[in-house]
Amino acid sequence: MLSNFHTHSCYCDGKATPREMVDFAVAHGFTALGFSGHSPLPFDNTFSITDYDGYCREVRALQEEYKDRIEISLGLEFDYVPGMLEDFTPLTKQGGLDYTIGSVHLIPAPGVTPRGADDLWFIDGPRWERYDEGLQRLFGGDIRRGVTAYFHQQNAMLEKNRPTILGHPDKIAMHNRSRYFAEDEPWYEELALETLALARELGVIVEVNTRGIYKGRHPDYYPSRRLLQQMKQWRLPVIVSTDAHAPEDLPRTEGASEYLRAIQYPEVLTHWRR
Repeated sequence: MLSNFHTHSCYCDGKATPREMVDFAVAHGFTALGFSGHSPLPFDNTFSITDYDGYCREVRALQEEYKDRIEISLGLEFDYVPGMLEDFTPLTKQGGLDYTIGSVHLIPAPGVTPRGADDLWFIDGPRWERYDEGLQRLFGGDIRRGVTAYFHQQNAMLEKNRPTILGHPDKIAMHNRSRYFAEDEPWYEELALETLALARELGVIVEVNTRGIYKGRHPDYYPSRRLLQQMKQWRLPVIVSTDAHAPEDLPRTEGASEYLRAIQYPEVLTHWRR
């Protein structure tokens, strides 16, 4: 069964219309496709949805038009940002969403209420220099303090909102590029496993996100193979996602399903509905 529930379009930072994404999925034998545009945020940026109602209308129209060919779901990837976007309920109700992905890409310094992009450490995107600059400016270059803030922010998001899916839980490692810390350091592993254990406790699915590999930005999945081995013991449900920003990204699973079968991972889902 081919499916993908982490999908972006031109309504946010994707490169294609929702229809183009659907047509590619149908042509390549997908049975389900979920749209998860980046949630609107209260400051100017280049990646989040600005026309939320239009996004919801178009996905719902495609859902009806293609109902005999593919199952389409309407979702949102929420950017949880303390002091800016903390409660997922209003946008979830406004759009009548089928599911939600909860993610952290933007981190304010502890104790600081952010007012705009300059008050946030952006840990994603194509440029590692921006990661380094934010770490220096907001956390004084203290990687352990910054990483701790990242995982604690995910924990707060999980406890407050219980999203359907937890997005790329250890993406903080992407621009690290083995420069600031090693992923097997006890302090780092303890923080990551605390977040994953909380997802398990709250019944949140964890995505196995492959985008870092096919974009050449990171050698591993999110969460890493190392973390997946521990999650296997917990029987924490996972779902493979490509975090697609263009039609050709949709099938880029980079061997994740095969890897999960090889390690006999017990709870691999193909749909957000269990």
